[in-house]
Amino acid sequence: MRNTLDIAIAGAGIGGLTVAALLADQGHRVSVFDQFETPKPVASGLVIQPVGQAVLDQIGAGNRARSLGTPIKRMLGHETNNNRNVLNVWYDKRDQGRYGLAIHRASLFDAIYAAAKTRDISFYPGSRVTGRGGQSLTLDRGQTTAAFDLIIDAAGAASPLSSLQSKPLPYGAIWGTVDWPDTDLPMNQLTQAYRKANRMIGALPIGQLPGDETEKAAIFWSMPRDGHAAWKDAGLAAWKAEATALWPAFGPFADQITDPEQMTMARYSHGTMKQPWSPGLVHIGDAAHRASPQLGQGANMALLDAMALAKAMDHATGDAALALYTHARRWHVRVYQGMSAAFTPQYQSDSRWLPVLRDRILYPISQIPPGPKLLTSIVCGTMLPPIGKLAKR
Repeated sequence: MRNTLDIAIAGAGIGGLTVAALLADQGHRVSVFDQFETPKPVASGLVIQPVGQAVLDQIGAGNRARSLGTPIKRMLGHETNNNRNVLNVWYDKRDQGRYGLAIHRASLFDAIYAAAKTRDISFYPGSRVTGRGGQSLTLDRGQTTAAFDLIIDAAGAASPLSSLQSKPLPYGAIWGTVDWPDTDLPMNQLTQAYRKANRMIGALPIGQLPGDETEKAAIFWSMPRDGHAAWKDAGLAAWKAEATALWPAFGPFADQITDPEQMTMARYSHGTMKQPWSPGLVHIGDAAHRASPQLGQGANMALLDAMALAKAMDHATGDAALALYTHARRWHVRVYQGMSAAFTPQYQSDSRWLPVLRDRILYPISQIPPGPKLLTSIVCGTMLPPIGKLAKR
């Protein structure tokens, strides 16, 4: 018989709310602590892959998310110097139902939070976790919570509970949300343009925001991680001129940016905890592993971690369950972290030879069978089982 545990979750983000819902369904007493007075998401758009959509369905958030997001069938990118395609990935060219769900973080959060609130979960907003004392959490006002049987760290890349030492990546990106304009770009694909590897521009249809029927787009522009101040100093006019010269179709998107604050700088890092747990504490999502968003797997990793942890706790108890969770996610995380490390410099770096390799060798090979099928499995998150065997070890 499963033991009923008192569980604290640090962070009311995608992974934290999802694991809260799953564990509440198992009968555990769940408390969620978050720094915001009203839990809310940060940043712009993302893509939920089919493996992540299955987790959303498990907690009853899938239909709401799909009603707000936009299904995308393809990722297409071209080199601005010659207008040749250098990225072409289909989710399901035969139209058998697979797609990526492009969605604004606020809309995804809305769907998951609504699902979580249907459970018997205690929420503690305005409670920023600053550390841990034994099985209690310490909060920013000097408060200490009661002791919990298990603490789940879902506080993201800046988690004060995580010891992960990640390596900063040399490139990041600015992101913004605009209305989907009058454009010839299709609303069922992520479209990108590159100049070598030091410029990457993208437009992603992301559906609607809660309470707003206007179709939105997430736009992004890559730059060195220390380049944000220089970008702001140069002014929006200079940026728009460069962006539209590289990719004229980006003009109607960029024209909607009238204030630099509409674009948020995102900096990335890469790293994975070898053992994302210790007695009474377990890390999920960015608190356990971090990578660039190049493969579009960040949110999916958090969702899969949440599902794997819940399944592990349904198979075992105590530290054995935490070890089982780690074992179940190990290879999927390692493989996708490795691929992210390999792919990212081809699209975001100062390298001169990597984009040549990408355009003249890797891309042509990728379009020859079984290349397209392999690319599909990579973006869908199914290159290997996302949750490994859960038999007790």
